[in-house]
Amino acid sequence: MAAAATESGVSRWQYLDHIRRTRGPFNQDSDVSEEALATLDKTKILVIGAGGLGCEILKNLALSGFKDIHVIDMGTNSYALAPDTIDISNLNRQFLFRKDDVGKFKAEVAAKFVEKRVQGVKITPHNCRIQEFDEDFYMQFQMVVCGLDSIEARRWINATLVNMVDMENQDSLKPLIDGGTEGFKGQTRVVFPTLTPCIECQLDLYTPRAAVPLCTLATIPRQPEHCIEWAHIIAWDQEKPFPSLDKDDPEHITWLYRKALARAQEFGITGVTYSLTQGVVKNIIPAIASTNAIIAASCCNEALKIATTAAPSLGFEESYMMYSGDDSIYTNTFKYEKKEDCAVCGEVAKPLEVNPNWTLRELLDSFSTKADLQLKKPSIRAEGKTLYMQFPPSIEEQTRSNLDKTLKEGLGLDVNHEVAVTDPAFPALTFRFILRFA
Repeated sequence: MAAAATESGVSRWQYLDHIRRTRGPFNQDSDVSEEALATLDKTKILVIGAGGLGCEILKNLALSGFKDIHVIDMGTNSYALAPDTIDISNLNRQFLFRKDDVGKFKAEVAAKFVEKRVQGVKITPHNCRIQEFDEDFYMQFQMVVCGLDSIEARRWINATLVNMVDMENQDSLKPLIDGGTEGFKGQTRVVFPTLTPCIECQLDLYTPRAAVPLCTLATIPRQPEHCIEWAHIIAWDQEKPFPSLDKDDPEHITWLYRKALARAQEFGITGVTYSLTQGVVKNIIPAIASTNAIIAASCCNEALKIATTAAPSLGFEESYMMYSGDDSIYTNTFKYEKKEDCAVCGEVAKPLEVNPNWTLRELLDSFSTKADLQLKKPSIRAEGKTLYMQFPPSIEEQTRSNLDKTLKEGLGLDVNHEVAVTDPAFPALTFRFILRFA
């Protein structure tokens, strides 16, 4: 039995090992010695996310020869208070899960499933927020692969890996492979922190979620989504049916659905359903299993190329692969330029065009809609003075009066004035701007 198991283990990797042992036009300078080939067994890799994309990534990495894998999963909201669990709606695209797994932690179930199918692979699950680990935890891995649907989580891990780089310690540089999908579209990108454009440099590729004014929600809703947001933001706060909203609790979603449905009927609006309510409240991005498979395959190929030098990876020249499945089958790779004024990997302040007659409140509100910023709770300081701080409450109260003052006349800000903006979602970052008046 032992001999048969050994033969089976050898045969599983024979085609992969053939690729790695054979020099070709893309790896003429690669080390193909047995010692070099053995390094893949020792490579420790971190996967963030165990949803539709994460399940595919875990399976592909295990079948690509990676033996030591860790996976962190917090679900769709990386800042949630509890680990994400498997829902019945996940089963159509998250193929490592079965109906009996509903209610269990995604990371744990996914790890056990892959370990059972691919002998010799060790997968360590973590049911927690990525922010709960310090740099020492991330330092143990050779690379990080992300299968996330949260921009905030991407930005956090990107900033962490950039800050970890020590030019005198080559092992401190951890390649980041990021995949993402939405319907028939997807992308893969590779970041070598401090050496190539980081995720913050490319933030303007993400469209900020459109904000609906509260007055629209409260007085003249026009769409079913407006009714759901009214129930979520206004009705919940007024009635407080439960101590706090748990977006994964069916009872809480049902309460919001019924409130939204009654609101919609009052204004003659159709289209409010339970599934739409869940999608709006949790900001669920539409996912297709085939798109997840394509993007996960791309991510894992890049991980294999980086780990083995079997072929050139994305990163230094072409760093971004775009897939458009709704336009026949179209893929394109291109080089995204590093930005000198990037808040994470840049060194200079970013020019910020503003209206001098804006109030400070209008300026802060604009940070949430700018594609290259997308800040939710910004605080702001100018040279030598604090303009507005969200926290702590005592400072917020002292600086609140500045919100209704104009930038130039009320606060004395002028052209070329430098301001620094922070956000609690990114505690290690300070966004520096040079004011330009429109």
